[in-house]
Amino acid sequence: MSETRPAIAEIVDLLSKKWVMRIIWELRDGAMTFRELQEACESVSPTTLNQRLKLLRTALLVQNEKDQGYHLTDLGYDLLVVYRPLGAWAERWQEQTQKKTT
Repeated sequence: MSETRPAIAEIVDLLSKKWVMRIIWELRDGAMTFRELQEACESVSPTTLNQRLKLLRTALLVQNEKDQGYHLTDLGYDLLVVYRPLGAWAERWQEQTQKKTT
């Protein structure tokens, strides 16, 4: 993380990395082992999953506890709450842009 970049730029950069949001989404209902998470994410390679989990742990969005597996932190759950209105907006946007092209 950089102190010279705006916080919004930092988080957008992190969340735009492939698999990051999918991992967060898969952990929304509770902890998962590495293997469970890999199965849930289907085509992610073990190397990529490991790299993304490391990024998410560094960003304090995910924790790994040996007896529980990977799970979202409070900040990780807060992110899901923030994404709900954006998801609703994205659905309205998609509907409108599809109407325009048909």
